[in-house]
Amino acid sequence: MLKTRHPRLALILGVAIAIALLSAAVWSSGYRQALTALAERSASDLALASDRVSTQLQIYREQAVLVATHPALRRLDEPVGRRAAQALLRGVADKTGALDVFYADAQGQVLAAAEGVTSPSVATSDYFRRAMQGAMGTEARVLAGSDRRVYFFAAPDFGPDGRVRGTLVVAADIELVEQTWRGSLPAVYFTIRDGQVFMSNHSELLFWQRESTRPGLRAASGAPQPLRVRHIGSHEIWQQRWSPYLPNQALHLGIDLPAIDMQGEILVDIAPARRLAALQTMAMAAVGLAFGTILFLVAERRRTLAAANAELEQRVDTRTRALSEANVQLRREVRERKEAEAALKQAQAELVQADKLSALGQMSAGISHELNQPLMAIQQFAENGQAFLERGKAERAGENLTRIAQMSARMARIIKNLRAFARNESEPVGRVDLVQVITAAVELTETRLRDHDVTLDWQPPEAGAIWVRGGEVRLTQVFVNLINNAVDAMMGQDDRLVRIVVNAGNRLTVTVQDIGPGLKQPEKVFEPFYSTKAVGSSEGMGLGLSISYGLVQSFGGNIRGTNTEHGALFTVELDYWKEETAA
Repeated sequence: MLKTRHPRLALILGVAIAIALLSAAVWSSGYRQALTALAERSASDLALASDRVSTQLQIYREQAVLVATHPALRRLDEPVGRRAAQALLRGVADKTGALDVFYADAQGQVLAAAEGVTSPSVATSDYFRRAMQGAMGTEARVLAGSDRRVYFFAAPDFGPDGRVRGTLVVAADIELVEQTWRGSLPAVYFTIRDGQVFMSNHSELLFWQRESTRPGLRAASGAPQPLRVRHIGSHEIWQQRWSPYLPNQALHLGIDLPAIDMQGEILVDIAPARRLAALQTMAMAAVGLAFGTILFLVAERRRTLAAANAELEQRVDTRTRALSEANVQLRREVRERKEAEAALKQAQAELVQADKLSALGQMSAGISHELNQPLMAIQQFAENGQAFLERGKAERAGENLTRIAQMSARMARIIKNLRAFARNESEPVGRVDLVQVITAAVELTETRLRDHDVTLDWQPPEAGAIWVRGGEVRLTQVFVNLINNAVDAMMGQDDRLVRIVVNAGNRLTVTVQDIGPGLKQPEKVFEPFYSTKAVGSSEGMGLGLSISYGLVQSFGGNIRGTNTEHGALFTVELDYWKEETAA
């Protein structure tokens, strides 16, 4: 018993260790990959936020440059000029959303302002001194006595002598800038030159101070905040509890913004990366567990197979005997079915032959007329030829002999078509000239068409023979049935027309159309014994179209009947003959 359990225990322990090691490797690799993807996405978010801030502040910069040269600022030494300048600056501030717009002379004295949020003199300001040097002056500052954050843009105003005679200052309200992106991204904050958090989409971080010697921030009160920094590859992870609105474990990224003299930083929650790595690890563990389970089951299965083999052999012997008996019964049933199919095929062949003989019976009077007429004409031409020979008129006798030859050829063609149509075709499906088949069907029904004053519209294609897959006699029978049905449908009207058209497209079709009353029930025309003729009529039992349907199906084609605006239309679809079909 112990020997049996030890291999099982060793197998389970080995699989568990392998799953643990593989899961640890998957966790490490998946966590690093997830952090890399998160870092790339976060870098894009930080760049987007930085571009948005820079773009919004750039509007105020351009406004300072444009307004600095306005003519209304040239008469600030006069009371009227100052009032006009103040009205101009107030309008600019209202339109741009600036906190203040003011003009200071070369000594830093404010001569005109929209709101007057600064002191009367800005001579000590960095942005003013920079503008007096002929460059654009910028400075981020918190207004004294308040928490109002302002970003100043000072554009120099050059006099006719090329010297700076004053500066136009636009004060941008940072709170207004923050409104367009606050809360739309992970925690993002921007620090100014002294390390103070000047802008952020999380207001609890405002006025915090960046540590100079180590990562992290100090609170606005100056108290250092607890921070643990870990590095996973090239990624810097901050673990902190500064605010309930900030992630406890966050990926930290930074970017320099020299255009506005700030540094942007972002804190992104790494929980999604941990969850993704955990999912990958669990998936790997599940796969390993499934594999281990399969190994265990395979081992158990091998042990049970030996015990079940003897019983299986016994069952196989029993079932083999039963199968032998069933096989004998099956062979008997197959033989009986083949005999029934042979009888059915014989009955179908006899039915097809009966349909042909029925059609010949309908055409017998006309065929007799077609044969008697040429015979009488041959007799007449022979007597005329003999008379012309006695009179020495050999040319006229030759003409009569030529007409006798034409009449004989016509009789031979009629007899050939009759013999071919009447024989019981047993040859397999092969290559058949469709044009010749239709022509033979027309010749067989020509007398009936003429006797019933039916006009036939049939123009053989100029291309000549069209080879299709079928049987010559059976295909001729199909078109004889269709023409006869068209004639029967128009018996009660004066105008009678049958039109036959060959459409040699991608799918070969032949249409037979009449101008009769149409089909009352098109969906039933191919059912056996369906007929519109009177019950007991000698003209048929309603099997012609049903037999035609079966014949066309045997060639791999199709036949359908529909109504048109001027009668019924039967469409026969056939397959072109291809040499590979014969092979």
